[in-house]
Amino acid sequence: MSDLGVAVVIEDDADVRNLLQSVLLQAGFVVHIASDGRMGVDVAREKQPDVVTLDIGLPDIDGFEVLRRIRQFSGAYVVMLTGRTDEPDLLTALQGGADDYITKPFRPLELRARISAMMRRPRQDSSADLAAEKRTAANTPGLLRHNGLALNARSRTAVLGGAPVELTRSEFDLLHELMRGAGAVKSRSELVRVVRGDYYGDNDYVSEADERAVEVHIGNLRRKLRDNREDPRWLQTVRGVGYRLPPTRPEQVEGPS
Repeated sequence: MSDLGVAVVIEDDADVRNLLQSVLLQAGFVVHIASDGRMGVDVAREKQPDVVTLDIGLPDIDGFEVLRRIRQFSGAYVVMLTGRTDEPDLLTALQGGADDYITKPFRPLELRARISAMMRRPRQDSSADLAAEKRTAANTPGLLRHNGLALNARSRTAVLGGAPVELTRSEFDLLHELMRGAGAVKSRSELVRVVRGDYYGDNDYVSEADERAVEVHIGNLRRKLRDNREDPRWLQTVRGVGYRLPPTRPEQVEGPS
């Protein structure tokens, strides 16, 4: 398999660390390891990885703090790993900028499939020239517009009222799925498959934890777009089913300040 880039494993348990290293090496990464949080931050800063696997329960500083520090200088894909299944952990990880969250014990093939799915979907290009994008917007393939929000699938940029909106990979993919659905209701299990890529087939079981992760991503999107749950412009909840794009409104909206 061709080299996929650099991965950093931040894990204090030697057995899990060796397993993660083996999985990533077999996938085609150059792998660097760290056994505690501070070391992990230093290794990530030095090696500038494409992917980081990060344990929450580290012996010095916890994984949430490591994630916060890494996000100050790196846009790497980050997969959080934990032996806990508490919902606050999931919420904190995804709100902190993690791309995925896997509980231990995990299946090596599952981890590899999730990372492969992430790598096939490039991150949002926050350095895009918004002025140039505005000039060419009318002729841009893959451009979706709704109630003042413009989503460009090719450059993976989101612009609201002329201002860029910084989205994670999963947030962008979910918003893109809803916008291209043009008002069709998308169930939580359908949106899990959007986030997970090819890992889940149409008939595979989708766990409650994965559906809850979608709810967290939608909540993050609402916060970033300043969308009103009671009078939504972009993210309407369909009780007991999932989410849809609300109807188009004639007026323009202001971007986040």
